[in-house]
This record gives sequence, structure tokens and C-alpha cells, in this order.
Amino acid sequence: MAVNWQAALGIHPAAWQLEGLRAEVLASNMAQADTPHYLARDFDFRGALGNALGNQQSLPLQLTDARHIPKPGQELLPDELPYRVPFSPALDGNTVDTNMERMAYMENALAYQTTLTFLSGRFRTLRVAIQGQ
Repeated sequence: MAVNWQAALGIHPAAWQLEGLRAEVLASNMAQADTPHYLARDFDFRGALGNALGNQQSLPLQLTDARHIPKPGQELLPDELPYRVPFSPALDGNTVDTNMERMAYMENALAYQTTLTFLSGRFRTLRVAIQGQ
């Protein structure tokens, strides 16, 4: 009998993938904190998760060249990441607020770890069910 992984694992695989992608976006913002005219980016996690689960109509990723290889999970994100609205942009045009980026990164890291804990628990439950204990 085949296992229905989507039913067994729920939203956790999609959430785990999106949290990993968001960590990359936030880390990129922090790395560019001193770059003039760099505009910080982020995405709406709930909206992207809804798109990944099919709750909203999702647009497919369009590649501009046949040789382009999509990044795994990249199809879950919008084609163009929105810019973050700055609270106080720097005089050089940079919109990265390092304190806000650190807070968002730590919040995302906590969500990532929580998702991994849920996935681990689901696999542990499946293993017990398969072994019949």
C-alpha cells in the first residue's frame, strides 16, 4: 500500500522549503547592508504558503531561456520579490535596516526549526505505525 505523503506530512514540507528560501532572502539583505542604493526585499510568507498549497491561484515560474534551471522551491515564490518598505532609508539610498533584518531572520529561523520538529514527529509517528508498535 502506497503512502500518501501529502496527507501524511501536511503543510510542513512546503513551509520548510519557503522558510529556507526566506532565510536566503533575509541573509542577502543583511549582506548588502553597506551597499549604496540596495533595496531590501522580502516576501509574504503566508501568501506564498497559500500559493504552494493551492489555496490561491498560483502563477507558474517563467524561464526566459531553455538552458535556465529553476532552483528547487523557487516556483513557490512570486516571479519578482517585492521591495521592503523602509522605516528610515539611509542617505545613500540603501533601505536595509539591520536590526529589522536580524529580527526577521531569527523569527524565520525559529519557524524553520519548529517546522523541522513537526516533520521529525510526523516521521517518528509513521515509523511507529509501520512497525506496528
